[in-house]
Amino acid sequence: MIKIQIPATSANLGAGFDALGLALSYYNYVNMEEADGVNIVSLDGTYVPDDESNLVYATAKTLYQICGRPFHGLHIEQINNIPMARGMGSSSACIIAGLVGANRLMGDPLTLDELVNLSAQIEGHPDNTAPALLGGIVTAVFDGKSVHWVKQEVFTTLKFIVAVPDFELKTEQARACLPKEISHRDAVYNLSRAALFSASLLTGKYENLRTAVDDKLHQPYRMELIPHAAEVFDTAYSLGAYAAYISGAGPSIMMIVDAENCFFAGKLRFALDRAGLSAWQVHELHIDNAGTREPS
Repeated sequence: MIKIQIPATSANLGAGFDALGLALSYYNYVNMEEADGVNIVSLDGTYVPDDESNLVYATAKTLYQICGRPFHGLHIEQINNIPMARGMGSSSACIIAGLVGANRLMGDPLTLDELVNLSAQIEGHPDNTAPALLGGIVTAVFDGKSVHWVKQEVFTTLKFIVAVPDFELKTEQARACLPKEISHRDAVYNLSRAALFSASLLTGKYENLRTAVDDKLHQPYRMELIPHAAEVFDTAYSLGAYAAYISGAGPSIMMIVDAENCFFAGKLRFALDRAGLSAWQVHELHIDNAGTREPS
């Protein structure tokens, strides 16, 4: 049986819409082996489809078909820690699990680059799939067929605190609220900040991060779909966060914090409770530089 560990991801990183993403230390686990028919089990009680609509199963089946290999079915076991429809790459984790698992079961016929390309074709963009597979922070451009990517491992004194609301926000809904056209000025605004983010994160210029995560392409529109988002942003900055941004399509809100800010997560939890947001979850995470792998 193939065993796979897939990290959560945080895409966009503010201004890097559909281009930037990073892997985080929060994981789904998938065990997979060839079988006759469909046998899918959730090991942690989280609901997952147990038929051929299951995204891990469907993705693996697709890869078998692409490779021209006989496919009779799979036995799949899943542990789903990454919350679904919360902007932390749950669907990308399933796609990567299906591709990596099927590829290994077939003897690794696809290269790493081919897996990056195929995962982006299935998902539609690489900002979650690429870091889920590769780890670290990934800058990627998808031209419709191939992904041109650069992975950079990040060793920082930073931690990532995520506030996860108690409601879902489907990617389709979060994309539907975006404008069809933008101004030249807004494009320049975002391009400059996306470039600033990567350079500042990798060189330790953390004081730039608050400016770098600001954008005009998606966050102002998605904020309206996330009740109390502005309040959470204000709280994060009042507690000393370097930056706060909507993770992926939302509704989770990610905060970048200095590792020496030891009590940030606890203070945020207290503030959320006082604001009547006790159902929101708070997790303290770090960058995962390894990406998808066998669990240790």
